[in-house]
Amino acid sequence: QVQLVESGGGVVQAGGSLRLSCAASGRTFGSFGMGWFRLAPGKEREFVAAFTRSGISTYYADSVKGRFTISRDNAKNTAYLQMNSLNPEDTAVYYCAATLYSSTRYSPNEYHYWGQGTQVTVSS
Repeated sequence: QVQLVESGGGVVQAGGSLRLSCAASGRTFGSFGMGWFRLAPGKEREFVAAFTRSGISTYYADSVKGRFTISRDNAKNTAYLQMNSLNPEDTAVYYCAATLYSSTRYSPNEYHYWGQGTQVTVSS
C-alpha cells in the first residue's frame, strides 16, 4: 500500500507560480513511479507529468512542457510539481499517483494509488 497526500494548491493570478507537494508513505519511495494528473470540470483526467522509479527520467504533457517541473526528494519521501507561468486553462484539481509499473505510464488506469487531490485555480 502507498498513501499519498497532496498539498500546495490555491488561487493564483495568471502568470504566477505554485508548487504542489505529494508526501508518500507505506513503501520505499524508489519502488514506484509517480505521476501528476489533473481533472478540470467537464474534462477527463489528464496526464501532466511523471517520473520513473529511479527518478532519473521525467515526462511532461505538451501543454505544460517548459512551464512545469516534476521532482522528488528521496529523503523526505516527497514529490513536487513546480508550476510556473500559470494560465486559466491550468485550473483543475491536481492529483499525484503512484504506479508499480517499472516504465513510465501516461494513463490514469495504470496507476495503483492516488492522493485526495488539491485544487488549483488560476484567475485571469
